[in-house]
Amino acid sequence: MFLGTHSPRLDEKGRLFLPAKYRDELSGGLVITKGQERCLYVFPVDEFQRITDALRSAPVTAKAVRDYSRIFFASASDEVPDKQGRITIPPGLRAYAGLERDCVVIGANTRLEIWAEQAWADYEAEQEQAFADLSEEVLPGVL
Repeated sequence: MFLGTHSPRLDEKGRLFLPAKYRDELSGGLVITKGQERCLYVFPVDEFQRITDALRSAPVTAKAVRDYSRIFFASASDEVPDKQGRITIPPGLRAYAGLERDCVVIGANTRLEIWAEQAWADYEAEQEQAFADLSEEVLPGVL
């Protein structure tokens, strides 16, 4: 489970230090791909395999499944952190998420998300009040 908010920086080669608390779990490899709201999703290999299996069983006759799968898998990059805990974010993914130097890495349960610092600040400002104002359960019986 991934939790918390961290603020690493991209270096001049497009490398990002993974937060130290996640390095052991991701040391065997990970997959980075495009996420919603112009962030990047980072999955441990096992979790990416679970998602792959679920999408494999989805009907290819459904246009939304085909469209989602194409973007999701075509943009995916498998990476292994180096000895210092850095991963290289490919140029196409950096461009998609608007990543330049200052980034935010958030824990999002089964994945990490990488955001451009300003994009995360804007998203958080927009969503935080709505979160505080929720008057009904989002997941009935869970919270």
